[in-house]
Amino acid sequence: MDKLYEREIEDILSYEDFIEKIGSKADETFLRELHKKYEYRSQEEALRTLQIELIKLQEHLEKKNEKMIILVEGRDASGKGGAIRRITRYMNEKHYRVVALGKPSSTQMTQWYFQRYVEQFPKAGEIVIFDRSWYNRAMVEPVFGFCTENQYETFMKTVTRFEDDLSEHGIHFLKIYFSVTKDEQARRFEEREENPLKQWKLSEIDLQMQERWLEFTEKKYRMLKETNTEKSPWIIIRSDDKFVARYNAIKTILNSVDYEGRDERINFQVDPEIVISAEKELEIMDDNAKKINIKL
Repeated sequence: MDKLYEREIEDILSYEDFIEKIGSKADETFLRELHKKYEYRSQEEALRTLQIELIKLQEHLEKKNEKMIILVEGRDASGKGGAIRRITRYMNEKHYRVVALGKPSSTQMTQWYFQRYVEQFPKAGEIVIFDRSWYNRAMVEPVFGFCTENQYETFMKTVTRFEDDLSEHGIHFLKIYFSVTKDEQARRFEEREENPLKQWKLSEIDLQMQERWLEFTEKKYRMLKETNTEKSPWIIIRSDDKFVARYNAIKTILNSVDYEGRDERINFQVDPEIVISAEKELEIMDDNAKKINIKL
């Protein structure tokens, strides 16, 4: 019978054997795999410097009894989940929560739309990260018919007033949108299908995302155009490169609060090609639409 795994525990090289292997004429597959591991480790070390700063940010909010809400939005496979895991990896679990609400109950469907989200808002000294948020009503729900046209229009008309109130009440409020290209999304879906460790991520809705790319694009365009305000702007993060997106996302969060103990030796400047304004993203979307002769 063939072995199920390519490499088992007894096949793992000792340090001495590993060095000898490197010294020999290793094949290209091995060298590529080695570089991949090296690259991953180096990236995690780069993130660690910023993750230490996130702990300082948490401590500052706790000390000052301040609250923070971070919305993480984007199409499926845009890298939201991986980014949230890197953001929270070393945080104090007592002072942050990740909220990913499922389908509303029959009772919740009769309530004010924002109510179930408000119930999850942070207490003093806490950060709440919404992995998808009330903006489900701006994209997913209307595309898949999970809300009526009237519910959608009401949301688009009232959401900015709701968010302005958050700022008025002194809540640190951040809206981050991970923007992935259609080709990269397709590649990630294909990887999910082929990788048994990632197949659980693939849903029936995911399988329709590529087919409905244009519908989502139209809804995204209107969302950015009408809900990007001076008090609550959208911060767009180009996310085809997962590590670069995560790195810049953490910097974006750190730059949003003037917290105590900031390590001034760190370069907190974000990459202007990766972190862009909603206005810039709309320009890019307009240019892409012209190339395929459609109007958003």
